[in-house]
Amino acid sequence: MRACISLVLAVLCGLAWADLYSAPTSCQGRCYEAFDKHHQCHCNARCQEFGNCCKDFESLCSDHEGFSHSSDAITKEEIQSISEKIYRADTNKAQKEDIVLNSQNCISPSETRNQVDRCPKPLFTYVNEKLFSKPTYAAFINLLNNYQRATGHGEHFSAQELAEQDAFLREIMKTAVMKELYSFLHHQNRYGSEQEFVDDLKNMWFGLYSRGNEEGDSSGFEHVFSGEVKKGKVTGFHNWIRFYLEEKEGLVDYYSHIYDGPWDSYPDVLAMQFNWDGYYKEVGSAFIGSSPEFEFALYSLCFIARPGKVCQLSLGGYPLAVRTYTWDKSTYGNGKKYIATAYIVSST
Repeated sequence: MRACISLVLAVLCGLAWADLYSAPTSCQGRCYEAFDKHHQCHCNARCQEFGNCCKDFESLCSDHEGFSHSSDAITKEEIQSISEKIYRADTNKAQKEDIVLNSQNCISPSETRNQVDRCPKPLFTYVNEKLFSKPTYAAFINLLNNYQRATGHGEHFSAQELAEQDAFLREIMKTAVMKELYSFLHHQNRYGSEQEFVDDLKNMWFGLYSRGNEEGDSSGFEHVFSGEVKKGKVTGFHNWIRFYLEEKEGLVDYYSHIYDGPWDSYPDVLAMQFNWDGYYKEVGSAFIGSSPEFEFALYSLCFIARPGKVCQLSLGGYPLAVRTYTWDKSTYGNGKKYIATAYIVSST
């Protein structure tokens, strides 16, 4: 999966933008401004996704509130070390023979807004669906049909759907992946017991907040893993299992990709463009072939250790950056913020 790495990494590192204009090179006074193609570097809300932020974006524009800002902060090296342990612990991941991908056409980041279908065939040629009978996969899939994808419509869970949330958390906590994460966070004095950790995960991921006019129309899980539609565009939807199942039903049309990760086994990473039943996703980054608990663990780690910031991981010796966002409009116990989204920024 290396077809377009050189092109995309050049863009991600900020090396592909010609200095044709005398544009600002700092985010001073520019945080979250609208995108302007004439600028040498950018300070808009998605610059980290495209890897073209100004060098001082993180220091000037990022939310520095959160758990890791005091003397007991989790260091970058500790995050990279635990992410490698989580990577090695993912025994439920797909093996090479379990998935056959057809990534087809690689485009440049400047073409992602064109909404042109450059790939006549599906992304997934084959998936060994025996994976989906594993307890964590089955529990994860049970959650995917519990949401209305349009924001602005309140979510209301039945007793069965609430039980499915608990069942998913119960199953993933049996895995080595989540045991590694809990052990690390317990050692870091973030949680006093496993039950406290599980309760916090439930609030952080399944707690409802408002993205639109309706109270309680979204959650971190719905946004990141299931996907939403807001103002005519796909938001979130960063999960390969969801993508495969929707593509199999004819609801997802794969258009192209801008990034294909350096890993030669699963999990890998793909940043792609697609149409979801009439709505377009300009850039959707996702792990490919990972177990549900692996993604849940890494995104949770990043949200807890680097809320609202870029989180530098290491997976199989390769660096990977994940960005999380907090939901400022609503909080749960002791002022903790809900997770709004988590997605892969880059691998450089």
